[in-house]
Amino acid sequence: MNQSHTRVIGVIPARFASSRFPGKVMARIAGKTMIQRVYEQAKKSRLLDKLFVAADDTRIMEHVQRFGGLAVMTSIHHKSGTDRIAEAVEKIPADIVVNIQGDQPLLDPLMIDEAIQPLLDDVTIPMSTIKTRITRTEDLNNPNIVKVVVDKFDFALYFSRSLVPFPRDNKDKVDAYEHLGLYVYRKDFLLKYAKMPASYLEQIEMLEQLRVLEMGYKIKVVETKSQSFARGGFSVDTPEDRERVENYIVEHGLD
Repeated sequence: MNQSHTRVIGVIPARFASSRFPGKVMARIAGKTMIQRVYEQAKKSRLLDKLFVAADDTRIMEHVQRFGGLAVMTSIHHKSGTDRIAEAVEKIPADIVVNIQGDQPLLDPLMIDEAIQPLLDDVTIPMSTIKTRITRTEDLNNPNIVKVVVDKFDFALYFSRSLVPFPRDNKDKVDAYEHLGLYVYRKDFLLKYAKMPASYLEQIEMLEQLRVLEMGYKIKVVETKSQSFARGGFSVDTPEDRERVENYIVEHGLD
């Protein structure tokens, strides 16, 4: 248990259907399924009291239980991982809920703890997330790399698929950050957030977290100290991504 006695649970939303990679959470990567690898990485967090998989298919739930994990069944009709997590935690005792992406088998557990800590330190913060400095020029204008800008207190000002801030006069001096999709919520805020209608900016950018900003709430953004980009920000969206992760695991001798 963490020292604050605040109950912190992690939830990995796991949907069997996937437009680009059907059944990807059950795809095998160097001898283990992706969902098992995500679960085992997240279990290394120091601050999580419990970890669950929120499944939409009995095949996922039974598989998680076979490797010793905890799983709960959720509706197949949810449009987002946030909605799935909100259903999963509604009857689970918790103060803080961590949304852990089910397609990041190399997730660094340090990032989970980094994102949790602000909510343990300050009871007024409803939500937090993670960022990392963009170091590759080709990522600056890649719409699949979500950017975030913050105020001087490290609260999010905006998230965008476009380059923000835009360096009007000198493109060599832009200081841009990638948003990594790991979220921490107070449980009561998560349940409220999941019931909010989709917002204008959210629908334009296709970024769900913009709903929070449009509704006037704050999101704390922590710059991760994780030294490995592959462990922190790599998502498996296609069979080719799966192969790249498998090669990384084999090359680096990971379990």
